[in-house]
Amino acid sequence: MVTTPALPDEQRARRIAAEVPDPELPMLTLADLGVLREVRTTPDGTVVASLTPTYSGCPAMAEMRADVAARLHAAGFAQVEIRTVLDPPWSTDRISPEGRRKLREHGIAPPGRAPRKAAGPVPLVLGATRQAVPCPRCGSTDTEQTSRFSATACRSLWRCHACLEPFEHVKEL
Repeated sequence: MVTTPALPDEQRARRIAAEVPDPELPMLTLADLGVLREVRTTPDGTVVASLTPTYSGCPAMAEMRADVAARLHAAGFAQVEIRTVLDPPWSTDRISPEGRRKLREHGIAPPGRAPRKAAGPVPLVLGATRQAVPCPRCGSTDTEQTSRFSATACRSLWRCHACLEPFEHVKEL
């Protein structure tokens, strides 16, 4: 496969789109979160930005699309197209090391590795065990989940028994 070098406008557009904050986790950019998949320019100068939602029903997707388009327009790009890419689906493995660091700094436990899905039928597992989630404040794994859902569907609530602090955890997807 032959790749062509990125044009200066394409590089600038990528940098601008990459700096857009996530509306639900504003300490992260869309690039940190791995939602920004690609930014390219077409021969007619249109900037095409591709976003992958964290899940197909993500209520923040419309705002993400609007924010990326608005920032690119404000930077002088007249023609902007925002595409939603669902395949391959987003995974928590797409969160950058910088994004994971920012989550911890803001008291949110970053996810572990996304579960690997075997080919073929998915077996039914009753009473699935949960792995320990380290406390983002003190690092203890003596933690318990207090609610499967938090402010958003992709986060859960936990409590640390060592430092007694509550915290959120980004679920592995």
